[in-house]
Amino acid sequence: MRLASKIFLTSAVVVVVLGVVGILSLRAVGRLASVNREITTRTVPALRLAASTRDAVPALVRLEARFLVLDDTRFIGAWNERADRLRASLIRLREYTTTPQESRLLEEATESFERYYGTVGQVQTLLARGQRVRAAALSEGASRALADRIEANLEALTESMHADVLQAQAEVARLEARTWSGVLLALGAAVGLALIGSGLIAHRLTQSLQKLSAATSAVAAGSFEEPIAVEGRDEVGELARSFSSMARELRRKEGAHLLRDRVSGPLNDKQRRLAEIIAAGADRLLGLVNQILEVSRLRAGVLPIQRVRLDLDKVVTRAVEELKPSADHAGVALERERIGEDFVLLGDETRLLQVVVNLVSNAIRFTKRGGRVVARLVSTGPELEIQVEDTGIGIPPAELPHVFEPYRQAHGDRGGTGLGLAIVRGVAQAHGGRVTVESHEGKGSRFTVLLPRS
Repeated sequence: MRLASKIFLTSAVVVVVLGVVGILSLRAVGRLASVNREITTRTVPALRLAASTRDAVPALVRLEARFLVLDDTRFIGAWNERADRLRASLIRLREYTTTPQESRLLEEATESFERYYGTVGQVQTLLARGQRVRAAALSEGASRALADRIEANLEALTESMHADVLQAQAEVARLEARTWSGVLLALGAAVGLALIGSGLIAHRLTQSLQKLSAATSAVAAGSFEEPIAVEGRDEVGELARSFSSMARELRRKEGAHLLRDRVSGPLNDKQRRLAEIIAAGADRLLGLVNQILEVSRLRAGVLPIQRVRLDLDKVVTRAVEELKPSADHAGVALERERIGEDFVLLGDETRLLQVVVNLVSNAIRFTKRGGRVVARLVSTGPELEIQVEDTGIGIPPAELPHVFEPYRQAHGDRGGTGLGLAIVRGVAQAHGGRVTVESHEGKGSRFTVLLPRS
């Protein structure tokens, strides 16, 4: 599996797990909202209505006793008004009953109320006829018993609805606990998968790059014998196999250096020329290997950066001096400019020199004889800019977005490996900076590396 596919698969698994967590969380939140809405809109109002209806019964009994004792028609009117409100409350309670038990209690209370209402009507009739003794007996007997039965039924109904409230609140608590447990468990699983996947990929990259680094040192020491044992079909495995193949070629060509140094004896002119060509090819091959390793380290984020306080002007000056003979040979004027003062920053001198050399050598290669290349250093406060500007052939607009990609060349007929600009971008980013490019085809290009001072 390719390295990109492994990273994508790991990310996809994490995204899927997080998606499932999101869906489950939304469902749980919806259920919580539904239960809370049920409590707010039905259970609590029902409990309040049942309690107020129950409390209205003793008030009716007191009014009945007052108009019985005082024989005042105002108390009779008040009783009738309260009784009508209680009847309306009993009718409204039918909307809130949810269980057979609650419906039964409400029906019994309603039936008892209607009988109580009729009995109190009889008491009022007896009072109107002047039969106070019979009215008092009816009020103290059948009327009071019916009132007590209404109150008892409504009390039982209130307790049942209160139990519904407690049950709903308990369900909310259980749902909340399950929701938190599920979300935390799923998030933990997602984080665990991400860490495991990233750790495995990082471990494989680091282990493979360590083997490549050790192999590079062995090649430099001339002791590289065995191929690199890196399994897998991803980019790292391909890089290791390519490195092993190139190392074998280097071993075969190393004899050219021995011939060139006349270890085995003097050479004629033809043999010397052939040995020099072979040695030059081996040097170029080794340079390509080093560039490939540089790009691989930059991609993996393991390129060592040794930050020291340095004068960037001296780095640019050194690069220009090294490349001046190449520019003269190509018939290109190589110049150096400075804008501003104080070009000190914290950085890796070797890596920054590599950046300037790569940019300037590219500019020379793509500038025609008689052209001009300028290496410019600009101090802009918190940042320093390295500008390399040329009057060369420029870059096609379609290629501009891709010039910093590895193995990508805007002009394949001009030589090169397609790795120089990728290394420039990687080193700039490793210093916390960035690189930009402006180009007009046929007029020239300007590459700008912006670096923070610290």
